[in-house]
Amino acid sequence: MQIGVLPSQELREAVENEWIVAGQSRIAPEAVQPASIDLRLGEQAWVLRCSFLPDSESTVEEKVEDLAFERIDLRDGVTLERDRPYLVPLIEQLRLPEHVRAKANPKSSTGRLDVFTRVLTDRSHRFDEIAAGYHGALYLEVVPRTFAIRVRTGLALNQVRLLQGDARLRDEELLALHERSPLLYADSKAVGESELSLADGLFLSVDVSGPSERIVAYRAKKNSLPLDLSTGAALNWREYWEPVHPEPGARIVLEPEVFYLLLSAEGVSVPPCYAAEMLAYDPTAGELRTHYAGFFDPGFGYSRGGDGRGARAALEVRARDVSFMVEHGQPVCKLAFERMAAEPDLLYGEQAGSSYQHQQSMLSKHFLRGPAVAA
Repeated sequence: MQIGVLPSQELREAVENEWIVAGQSRIAPEAVQPASIDLRLGEQAWVLRCSFLPDSESTVEEKVEDLAFERIDLRDGVTLERDRPYLVPLIEQLRLPEHVRAKANPKSSTGRLDVFTRVLTDRSHRFDEIAAGYHGALYLEVVPRTFAIRVRTGLALNQVRLLQGDARLRDEELLALHERSPLLYADSKAVGESELSLADGLFLSVDVSGPSERIVAYRAKKNSLPLDLSTGAALNWREYWEPVHPEPGARIVLEPEVFYLLLSAEGVSVPPCYAAEMLAYDPTAGELRTHYAGFFDPGFGYSRGGDGRGARAALEVRARDVSFMVEHGQPVCKLAFERMAAEPDLLYGEQAGSSYQHQQSMLSKHFLRGPAVAA
């Protein structure tokens, strides 16, 4: 058994071996990413009065009986209200072997829309962590925070990784990897070892520098029309976002409980035999919440020719309780790296649909591109 995250070719084998099944619905080849598989919304959803977790003795649907007050049909599309929790049975189900566990996470575009999502499984008191050997259904909690969203059956908001063993890299292993294949770049040059900030992962800082006319962030408008995710049509970003410019001294002030999109100051490079995950809120970051965790596929920001400079990471943040100042270069989130069980046969950026390789804007793919953030 090879320790690590299962790569694309082994995920296709997992589908063939029915470790992940979808009933009468076929799992399309494009659903398989370099280190994950997309999960799709099923035909119905429960409208909940509150979020919840099952316990070791109960199934998700047993808990739903007391908490759901309406069932809605997703097949023709439906609008989900802001700040209302919904629970959607997913099309895909798992039949994992005893040595394989799984981990779920929002797709990058989901987080950039301030849509809070978590996967639940039967008899488990943890979100997004799926026990080795799990056989059963998957359910997605969906909470639109800033925008109402229109969704339909078959839409993928989340993804799942399959893993064997503990493949997490310790800090000393991260340093050794960075020396062989740089993980972070600044000004197109590899960050020096002495400049790396490590603490059970690799810290990223925020970019809010530049002249006063430069856009360094986008602030969400809370009273916009619903975001229609069911059609794939591009939207005008100005109807949903306001540009944010830096103050003198390379800083911005975040308003409390407002959603912002920023970019990391560093370029990230994920080598082919590794995968990364952005860890959610870290209490050492002060009153700033880095709102969503997220997967980084093998090949993100990577160049086989060794002439890469990485791709900057989108940061979804919200200030808590009070206004909060963010300065250029301030650490705001952390990346954890894991080994792949094997190098994927297709890397991020080498396939159609890799939306954020070498990105210069933090807006999601749903929007007509606004002004790029200056490099």
